[in-house]
Amino acid sequence: MRNRVLKRLTYLITGESFSLILFVLISFLVNDTYPDLHLYSLLSFWSSFLLLEFILIQGSIYWFVKWKRLKRENTSEAPIKLVRRLWVMKKWNLSTIAVIPGAFLADFIIWHPTVPPGLAIAGFIYVFAILEYINYFHIQLSYDNRSDINSLKQTKRFKQACLSKEFKRMGNA
Repeated sequence: MRNRVLKRLTYLITGESFSLILFVLISFLVNDTYPDLHLYSLLSFWSSFLLLEFILIQGSIYWFVKWKRLKRENTSEAPIKLVRRLWVMKKWNLSTIAVIPGAFLADFIIWHPTVPPGLAIAGFIYVFAILEYINYFHIQLSYDNRSDINSLKQTKRFKQACLSKEFKRMGNA
């Protein structure tokens, strides 16, 4: 069982870390290849993109600490200190999510009447960041293995996110 959990945590760390790097490269390539999108000129792009990257960093750190702790101490519970920091980050993420529509409004006003098509891409990134936030801090939205899919079929309900369980353990549900 321990080895299976270690393997799963390795998969999660690798996936999140790879995504962090890949998204930066993709944004650079898209901006360079399609300059008419004006991605790097949009406040909405930068605010949404940086929020997404920041959430992925939080996830990478969380999974890495759990992996390291399981490997060294034979427990996969995150340390209380980390859970408290992530609780603060949860509030910060939510505040940022609430403020970002202002960046979209600013871009719309600045670029009106010829709003660049990159605004739609920024909107997609914003929605993706919100989904990542929900996936980490509230309910698990990612079901990428047979066990998770079978559980979803049986219960017909989404699982509680791992971090959400950690918050309850700490008394901050």
